[in-house]
Amino acid sequence: MGIVRKQAISNTIVTYLGFALGAINVLFLYTNFLTDAYFGLVQVILSASAVIMPLMAFGVPNTIIKFYSTFKEKEKKDSFLSLMLLLPLVLILPIGALSYIANDTIATFLSQKNEIVRDYVWYVFVIGLAMAYFEVFYAWGKVHMKSFFGNFLKEIFCRLGVTILLGLIHFKVITVETFLVLLAAVYIMRMLIMKIYAYRLRMPSLKIEIPDDIGDIIIYSALIILGGSTAIVLLEVDKVMINQFIKIENVAYYSVAGFMASTIAVPSRAMHQITYPLTAELLNKKKYKELKKLYKKSSLTLFSISGLLFLLLLVNLKDLYSFLPETYTAGFVIVAWIGMAKVYDALLGNNNSILFNSDFYRAVLLLGVLLAILTILFNLWLIPKYGLNGAAIASFLAFFIYNSIKLGFVKRKFNMSPLSKETFFVLFILLLLGTLFYFIPFAIHPILAILLKSILIISIYLSILYKFKISEDINLLINQFLRNFK
Repeated sequence: MGIVRKQAISNTIVTYLGFALGAINVLFLYTNFLTDAYFGLVQVILSASAVIMPLMAFGVPNTIIKFYSTFKEKEKKDSFLSLMLLLPLVLILPIGALSYIANDTIATFLSQKNEIVRDYVWYVFVIGLAMAYFEVFYAWGKVHMKSFFGNFLKEIFCRLGVTILLGLIHFKVITVETFLVLLAAVYIMRMLIMKIYAYRLRMPSLKIEIPDDIGDIIIYSALIILGGSTAIVLLEVDKVMINQFIKIENVAYYSVAGFMASTIAVPSRAMHQITYPLTAELLNKKKYKELKKLYKKSSLTLFSISGLLFLLLLVNLKDLYSFLPETYTAGFVIVAWIGMAKVYDALLGNNNSILFNSDFYRAVLLLGVLLAILTILFNLWLIPKYGLNGAAIASFLAFFIYNSIKLGFVKRKFNMSPLSKETFFVLFILLLLGTLFYFIPFAIHPILAILLKSILIISIYLSILYKFKISEDINLLINQFLRNFK
């Protein structure tokens, strides 16, 4: 876990800086500098772009990570990377053509409840394209164990760009229409910078040699589209579907609550940047003992940290909402449902890496497709009935079913489970602290209340984990922290 710990810490710092910028944007700038309707429009555009991104990437980011280490000769590695640059065009070109030909039909469908969406359909294609090729070049860096810069671009670059653009709107330097154009430009610029960095790590070869296992590569890429689409559908389709049933302002309210809950997933996102290629390498070399150890460690560490973040979020939620406009304050239930889904996701550790880099990925991907369909059906049923809360419940149900199946699949095929007695000990401590602090009143200024509750909970929680040596990784981090202050 040495490599994992070192890069995961660096990536966590960058990711949290990105989330800090995101918090400023979502909780303060968007909510005050844009109308609720335009804030909702931005979220619909970005979510729809994220939904089509896996199709346009053609599964190439995952394919690079899975197959790159199987090539031993430099020439074959270079040729493989060059081939991966061309593969996304298989779907990008027809999607682009369809978007152009059927633009009016697509625009009518997406704007049937909210007319404001009609004029911005092309933004979805352009931003989706930039997202797709960014992920391709990002994977290029990951296989060379250079994930830090790509993570910086992924987590900070676009958010910083949005911060600047929203500031320009506030000072009336640009209009909202110009903001949307420049937002697309920011995503394109990020992709181009990542491309330059990837090429500096390893230039592509002008000579493309078709590998012997090209059939397996293409089949894997095509199937990974399903996996990537499933994950994105579970994460983003709720915002797109809210636009189809209720006023677009509700997308803004849902996005704020969803953003708060998404902070729980930051440690997972940071650690997965390095555990994904490491898991692929362990599977390729059939080092199952080391893989089992990584599975349990990653699960316990991520569950311990994500569970703490969820606890802090819930006990401080009322104080956090006191800083937002009143129209945004109905999101407690949304945060709770989505937060539980994020914690369950963290409990899986590197489960996704194991499944998508194993020989069983086909079955899991097909299950994922069925669950993506189920997610859409849940939203079709629950959003008209319960509004925003229905979308949150639909997301939770989809994640719960999907993650439970993945846990069972790894247990059955690899005889590995991330759960241990330490997992249940951590769960008990979280429930105990949550119950205790829920009933303790803090009749002081919201900022002081947030700080006081957070300091008390973190101190008690980490002290218990440290004393009972629950997580090796957390104890090492605490020891390192204590040494720095000696």
